[in-house]
Amino acid sequence: MESIMQLMQGFTVALQPMNIMWVTIGGVLGTIIGMLPGLGPATGVAVLLPLTFSMGPVAALITMGGVYYGAMYGGSRASILLNTPGDGAAVAATFDGYPMTQQGRAEAALAISAIASFIGGVIATGFMVLVSVPVARFAIRFGAAEYFQLYVFALAATASMSKGNRIKGFMAMIIGLMIATIGIDAQSGVKRFTFGILELQSGIDFLIVIIAIFALGEVFKSFQNIKEGKTHVQKDFGRIWISREDWKRCVIPILRSSPLGFFIGALPGAGGTMASLMAYNNERQMSKHPDEFGKGAIEGLAAPEAANNAASVGAMIPMLTLGIPGSGTTAVMMGALMILGMKPGPLLFQQQPVIIWGLIASMFIGNIILAIVNIPLAGGLVRVLSVPPKILYPIVLGLSFVGAYAISYSVMDFYILLVFGVLGYIMGKAKIPTSPLILAVIVGNNMEQSFRRAFTISDGSMQIFFNSPISIVLFALTIISICFPMGKAVFIKMRERRQAFA
Repeated sequence: MESIMQLMQGFTVALQPMNIMWVTIGGVLGTIIGMLPGLGPATGVAVLLPLTFSMGPVAALITMGGVYYGAMYGGSRASILLNTPGDGAAVAATFDGYPMTQQGRAEAALAISAIASFIGGVIATGFMVLVSVPVARFAIRFGAAEYFQLYVFALAATASMSKGNRIKGFMAMIIGLMIATIGIDAQSGVKRFTFGILELQSGIDFLIVIIAIFALGEVFKSFQNIKEGKTHVQKDFGRIWISREDWKRCVIPILRSSPLGFFIGALPGAGGTMASLMAYNNERQMSKHPDEFGKGAIEGLAAPEAANNAASVGAMIPMLTLGIPGSGTTAVMMGALMILGMKPGPLLFQQQPVIIWGLIASMFIGNIILAIVNIPLAGGLVRVLSVPPKILYPIVLGLSFVGAYAISYSVMDFYILLVFGVLGYIMGKAKIPTSPLILAVIVGNNMEQSFRRAFTISDGSMQIFFNSPISIVLFALTIISICFPMGKAVFIKMRERRQAFA
């Protein structure tokens, strides 16, 4: 009941005309950014981040939240019409969305993706209302040792869930921790890794790293793919809606995939890509006609769309309650919270209840607005897909430099931006995941300080990291997060060998 009462107060904030305007602007911009191949929600929030510096905390958070889940709505548009996912979370939408377009059912595909995204977002926001306060109250019991174990678990989980090569994931994490140590040590005052450069004494702002890795890295990667002319995309549509039979096939998969997406999104490092792929695989296994999947099964589009929108909401839970970003996008949002003078963590709900519950309430409103934008106006909205990359990417490049300069008004930040932009490009070419690096840069300093505080409290004894049940559980989860993917890979190889011999 307490959460419901606070949610009602949040609606009084979110329903203010200016905040409705900001969530609409954020949602529409997010939808457009999500549609453009290569520019996912993290890039969108990073590029638009400087625009929120002049806003109040409520308006800034509501706008960034709108960009986040708006991009999840828009990500499937390019998947459905061009077979080119806007971001990783929209990959599963290509499996059945594009075959539906080839069958002349683009209108139904666009409609069900928006409907599933709306339902998934609303259900996940309802779960957020129920679990946020209990999680925040539980997190108040965390001390320095518990926070250190939590940071270790988050980093280990993010790195070990990296696609393709977990060694590269851990390598990216180590690079991020190295970047976090640059500057003057907060406890001893010793200069570390500044190389005599005065501007590095205050450290490297993680927002510079975020903008460089996500925005500049994508632009550099796309330079080699820029071609003359415009992308050919369907622009004329009939009535964008679904039949009663389509709805009957989709309603249960949507309701089944939304909670799954929410809980996967709440796991540090899991993200919308894993949520959407798991939802797709679950529905294919549970379907009465699995042979239709990959050939235009409408539930094969609905399930991952509901899951990835729910995951975007779930990723905010650890960011707001524990100070641990659940995804790359929430890492950017967490950075913005710090810039606005707020410290994400268990006390945030007590210290800033109006702002946080205003954000949660705005998610309900934003999903309604985005459903309206993405169904009746979808025909006009997808025309953005025909914008030539040679026009789009210079705009992104310019916004990145303006945003970097606006953080501290230092020309040195331009050089740092370029260095990390090149690093982001190299990581993309080498298929090294960026999420572990970004998370390590953000939490690295807090992780180090928590470790040293715990060590000081215990007078140099490591026993403090195993004194409480919370620390022991987090240590066990860290071991599991590292060993489980490796054990799963070994199990799959053994099963494949048995099948080959059989």
